[in-house]
Amino acid sequence: MITIFTDGASRGNPGPGGYGAVLKFNSHRKELSEGFRLTTNNRMELLAVIRALQELKMTGIPVTVYSDSKYVVDAIEKGWLWSWQKKGFKDKKNPDLWLRYIPLHLKYMPKFIWVKGHAGHRENERCDVLAVAAALSPNLPADAGYEGSI
Repeated sequence: MITIFTDGASRGNPGPGGYGAVLKFNSHRKELSEGFRLTTNNRMELLAVIRALQELKMTGIPVTVYSDSKYVVDAIEKGWLWSWQKKGFKDKKNPDLWLRYIPLHLKYMPKFIWVKGHAGHRENERCDVLAVAAALSPNLPADAGYEGSI
């Protein structure tokens, strides 16, 4: 099984933000993070999942994603995403990211599990550290999907 832990952070909403992800498969472990100069927490939570899934090299292996984002977990596990898609994401935020997520979902069919944030879950805490550090990095690039929509 491939296990993915993700978190997003922003200093202000919107504000500088970042994501962190930890991927685990057998004895292999990989950490990812990236920051942006102006974005939202929800965008970073979703982008963490997207970037983690993009790193996968194999299909046919169960994938479980642990996230402290109710926005992401509920949209997928409760099927809201598919209703949003049918309605062309009318009045929904982050359609650019959801459209990037959908083919990854169909390829890997990940199961999502919500974990309480800042509750001592080791990997979730590590993702938070990565996300915050990324958000604090100097010379952050634009989140074109966000800045292009405002």
